[in-house]
Amino acid sequence: MRIDLHTHSTASDGTTSPADVVREAAAAGLDVVALTDHDTTAGWEEAITAAGEHAVAVVRGTEITCRGAGTTVHLLSYLHDPTEPVLAGVLERSRGARVSRAQRMAELIGRDFPLTWSDVLDHTPEGATVGRPHLADALVTLGVARDREDAFARILYSGGPYSVPYDVPRPRDAVTLVLAAGGVPVLAHPAAGRRGAILSDEQIAELAAAGLVGLEVDHRDHDDAERARLLGLARDLDLLVTGSSDYHGAGKPNRLGEHTTHPDVLESILERGRLPLVR
Repeated sequence: MRIDLHTHSTASDGTTSPADVVREAAAAGLDVVALTDHDTTAGWEEAITAAGEHAVAVVRGTEITCRGAGTTVHLLSYLHDPTEPVLAGVLERSRGARVSRAQRMAELIGRDFPLTWSDVLDHTPEGATVGRPHLADALVTLGVARDREDAFARILYSGGPYSVPYDVPRPRDAVTLVLAAGGVPVLAHPAAGRRGAILSDEQIAELAAAGLVGLEVDHRDHDDAERARLLGLARDLDLLVTGSSDYHGAGKPNRLGEHTTHPDVLESILERGRLPLVR
């Protein structure tokens, strides 16, 4: 069984619709795929419909943006109840904060490059969770950047002159919220230092004490040494180990199924989550 537990669609910053993520997962030989758009569950229903059409099981999830210890942290929440009001309210506020942040970033970038908020909206699908990738796409269209990677490296990087903080939950609080909503919290790409500062082993241990269930170890942003360290940490903290593509369609080079999760780990996630696997 081939299982990819981290993908994005046009509901956030991917370039592929939720239905096409599922269709492409089938074409890539996957048996199970998780849709984990940023701070939203908007793509779930479309993915569920596609699951039956393409014989791929779907894990419903969300990648929750957090900030703590001076860095942005991404927490994958699997199989939580989307109607649980506290978590739903936090995600709604995060989406609103993302819009304000993107508007301010567009304003700052527009002082040095020919970018407007209208340009960003032209690259943001209706209903999508707006983010830096949409700014990047606008910069590519304008000829300011070669591709998303170039835009992030030169213009949109964290801590840069156009970086704008925004109000999101702290990682420990997010873990608690996910658990209260019946979800399964797994830390996304925890050693991806090229994205910015990362949590220390001690900080991850604190999240484990708060109820963190797993670490996303097999990810293209982790080298062999980082994976070995994370495997040891997961073993010491009794955490599940996942592997995923972090697929964004044409937005990133990540390919569906390039890293996968063991079926036993998926079974453990299903046992803990409030929602069932959709087949």
